[in-house]
Amino acid sequence: MAQPPKKNFYLLSLGCSKNTVDSESMAALLQRAGFGGTADPDDASVLIVNTCGFIESARQESIAALQELVALKQKNQLLIAAGCMAQRYGREVVEWVPGIDGVIGTRRWMDIVPFIQELRRQKRPQPLYHLPDEAQTVGLDEQGVLRTAVQGASAYLKIADGCRRPCAFCAIPQIKGTHVSRPLASILAEAVALQEAGVQELILIAQDSTDYGHDIGLKNGTSHLLRQIAQAAPDIPWLRLMYAYPGYVTDELIETMASLPQMTHYLDIPLQHGHRETLKRMRRPANIEWVYQTVDKLRKAMPDIAIRTTFIVGYPGETDEEFDGLKQFVRDLQFDRVGVFTYSYEASTPSATVSWQVPEEVKEARRNELMELQQSISLARNQAQVGRVLPVLIEGYGDDVSVGRTYRDAPEIDGLVFIPGELPLGELVPIRIDGAMTYDLTGQVDVLSPIPVIGNS
Repeated sequence: MAQPPKKNFYLLSLGCSKNTVDSESMAALLQRAGFGGTADPDDASVLIVNTCGFIESARQESIAALQELVALKQKNQLLIAAGCMAQRYGREVVEWVPGIDGVIGTRRWMDIVPFIQELRRQKRPQPLYHLPDEAQTVGLDEQGVLRTAVQGASAYLKIADGCRRPCAFCAIPQIKGTHVSRPLASILAEAVALQEAGVQELILIAQDSTDYGHDIGLKNGTSHLLRQIAQAAPDIPWLRLMYAYPGYVTDELIETMASLPQMTHYLDIPLQHGHRETLKRMRRPANIEWVYQTVDKLRKAMPDIAIRTTFIVGYPGETDEEFDGLKQFVRDLQFDRVGVFTYSYEASTPSATVSWQVPEEVKEARRNELMELQQSISLARNQAQVGRVLPVLIEGYGDDVSVGRTYRDAPEIDGLVFIPGELPLGELVPIRIDGAMTYDLTGQVDVLSPIPVIGNS
């Protein structure tokens, strides 16, 4: 078999949108150094898997991807494990997948080019590790590449990295380090660049987007950032905020979201549970009254807001009473979008020391029960959209049907709208909603309507 070109790379990105941004940044650095990207591993001299190691299922997916590439690897190819699993487990990764040439962690992704050069200089093949513990990279050493990932007409923009929250089930602080906000000027410059590129939706992401600015002297930093972006890039129609932390959705943030025309009336606020005692064991904010009050404030300020949240069922010590409390919480608050996950045992987190671990079959039964409860709520929330004219961002089509999203749906995790005919990709089209399913909608082009401003039906 012919040897692959010396200057091509294959990069597989696993996990969340935050990982995707890191992958795009590494790709930009490699291209700047003269490498070409390829979608075929056989055509690459360097194979990179940007791994996810947040929970066991993600870790197994990353290991499987690395094992597949090891089996295909040619004599002069390099295989590098990067990202979260690499940072968290270090040398163990090579024990799990013999044949890996290098391991580089989340905090020094910007060293990918010199790391490859060092691997090439090695006289005897042996794994090389680049896993600094405390390196702060966000905004300080990003090598001048954009911290964005463009997907069609949408783009993710990372505003911070790391997390300082004490959640007992989460390994992110171990993997990413503490929260570090990116400089405001860098974020604004990237928003302007994305505007010039014709992006229709700008999605702000971080491990905790509502913690932006605390470490760089900004009070109400997220609100300030949103206003600055709206001013700097006024031609981006949709501005979406993801991953808000309970207790930090302030009155000022709500007012900012309600007053800026670009802001999608959508908020992702992972609550993780709805019972006070479970939340205390999770080391999460346990003020349930705050949640009720804040959801009420959001809906009064933006009556058409879509609120998404996530829950963990089967957390250690979760009783039948606590699970019943979670179900009542969901009934009371009528969230538009809900993701439900079973607790994943993570040995290095405080939750692993809790003696009462819930059996797997109980976790699955509770997940199914909560999802079934939410399905009827989601259907009712979708049915309330019938008759509205909503801007829909067209993202694909097939068999004479176009597929898009309303402001109520974030990419990849929420619902879709199906419209007859082939509509222009990457454009916002006014659609009159005429049908509702549990997660998705149907509609028709409303030729008489201008594209409505978000928040107006």
